[in-house]
Amino acid sequence: MALVLNEDEIMMRDTAEGFFADRAPVTALRKLRDSESAEGFDPALWNEMGEMGFAGILVDEDHGGVGMGFVTAGLVAEQMGANLSASPYFSTSVLAATALAHGSDVQKKQYLPKVAQAKTILALALDEGAKHNPERITTRAEASGNGFKISGEKAMVVDGHMADTLIVAARTSGEDADTDGVSLFLVDAKSDGVEVERTHMVDSRNAARITLNAVEVSGDALLGPVDGGREIIEATLAAGRAVAAAELLGAGQAAFNSTVEYLKGRKQFGTEIGRFQALQHRASHLYSEMEIARSAVLAALTALDEGDPQAHAYAMMAKAKLGEVAKLAGLEGVQMHGGVGMTDEYDIGLYLKRIRVLQELLGDANFQGDRLAKARGY
Repeated sequence: MALVLNEDEIMMRDTAEGFFADRAPVTALRKLRDSESAEGFDPALWNEMGEMGFAGILVDEDHGGVGMGFVTAGLVAEQMGANLSASPYFSTSVLAATALAHGSDVQKKQYLPKVAQAKTILALALDEGAKHNPERITTRAEASGNGFKISGEKAMVVDGHMADTLIVAARTSGEDADTDGVSLFLVDAKSDGVEVERTHMVDSRNAARITLNAVEVSGDALLGPVDGGREIIEATLAAGRAVAAAELLGAGQAAFNSTVEYLKGRKQFGTEIGRFQALQHRASHLYSEMEIARSAVLAALTALDEGDPQAHAYAMMAKAKLGEVAKLAGLEGVQMHGGVGMTDEYDIGLYLKRIRVLQELLGDANFQGDRLAKARGY
């Protein structure tokens, strides 16, 4: 596994760096927050992401995408994290695109070109409780005529309030905590019986609570085989965790960079506080942790691209590591900014809020560590 970017990946990284710094910097997030945007993101930005090829990075060329793989998807997410850029990229271009890659030819033709062009929004409706627990699925899909009726409740559906289509995990057999017996369905978000409640999160982003009341879908809505959704879910979660780790890397690095700049400029007792040895030690420790974390992210994304059988483990490792390191970057940043770090005037608090949400998304470090330990027989 060579943890080195190729020329195309470097070009896409540099393009993304300039694009998001110009079109969706932290000031854009503040504007969305303060204006109480109905969408929670800028639709014009999402359209531009389609034009730039960002939305179709994980969509193959046969379906209108650029097919550049997970490393490139992570590089884009990293720049979004660095600028706190809000868009449906994670829900649609990462989670949904990965799940749809396991769909039928008809489903791919119907959805993937729209994903690549940023002409649609999809949301994964998986979790049902306060914490991430993909094994426990209580939502039920009962056979009804030539299709199914789906009933249940979903929580923390990222971009769910704006989704055109929901990818719903529902139990088609077995008990609530069984590993098998889960299927995935493509559900029109405007179907009768679908109730969507938008939730405003601490990082000024959006998720939704979704209730499905005997929602009728045809057999064509089934994504993958009946009772065979678990494999697709695991592949989708691995992609999501690795790309979320990349966004955490971007947010953590930006928090660290802004803190270092503050240390260089803030004076106390007639000298820059960055000259104080205690703060230098804390900054040096954080720098080292960020470099280790960067390697973990690239290893996970590369493993996914190479089809490594341990890719899921790499993704969990990266998500756990970045959750802790990025949190450290945010907390240390607030501490080293002093009292002003708690004010809205400085961006460091916004980074910490985004980091804390990403830390919980698809499982925190404790969740990942527990799953890794169990997989190894502990």
